[in-house]
Amino acid sequence: MALALQTFATVKDANAALKSAGTRYLGGGTLVVRAANEGDVSVSGLVRSTEPALSAIEVSGGKVRIGASVTMAEIARHPDLGTLAKAARAVGGPAIRNMATVGGNLFAPSPYGDFAVALLALDATVGTDDGDTPIETFLAGRDNSRAIVTSVSFMLPRAGSFRFLKVSRVKPKGVSVLSIAIVLEQAGNGTVSSARIALGCMADRPVRAKAAENALLGKTLDQDGIAAALAACTEGAAPITDPIASAWYRAEVLPVHLGRLLLG
Repeated sequence: MALALQTFATVKDANAALKSAGTRYLGGGTLVVRAANEGDVSVSGLVRSTEPALSAIEVSGGKVRIGASVTMAEIARHPDLGTLAKAARAVGGPAIRNMATVGGNLFAPSPYGDFAVALLALDATVGTDDGDTPIETFLAGRDNSRAIVTSVSFMLPRAGSFRFLKVSRVKPKGVSVLSIAIVLEQAGNGTVSSARIALGCMADRPVRAKAAENALLGKTLDQDGIAAALAACTEGAAPITDPIASAWYRAEVLPVHLGRLLLG
């Protein structure tokens, strides 16, 4: 199936072209080109933009802005983004990381989208021409989104406060059984003062484990302190079933891997 590709110098013009039926935005191509190759007849044309801001990484005063066209490989090797390197390297193998973009990862269905899990834990905002949207809101409504994502922004976490884990059957680039990202803050007495826990593969898109977050508040990071959080971590979850793992299996192993990550 032949696909028409239109390239625009600005996101505004690309957004206008996307209003045509059958058009999809082309970032790295790991999602939309695969869909077209597999026979998705709803894709009849591709739109892309070369606006420079889409490919820029800005780090200033602890705030990070990553353009939507920045690839996983670029993040993994950026000197100021070492915190996110592990999450970026969790996306496929080298060839995929050289193509897969930040913007595209936000739309990746489970069991993909590991980097979006990290962004959810970091409480990122998603930028479009229409303004900035909290990532949790964006992910919930992404199926109806037609605006081109231009960037993601977040504050760099304090050293040691961000943790990430991808569980897969095939190393090093297998598809996720699940992925977990956590941002924890602790008070002077060692108790948890704030927690954000994001999960991949526990729904059709990244979600937060809010019951587990609440159960950690005021607790210490030891076996007794995290017990209630582990018991609550699947609350409200709807794990996917695919050839990699069943929903039952994902729910069973989540507390095990979350516990290991919390205990460091």
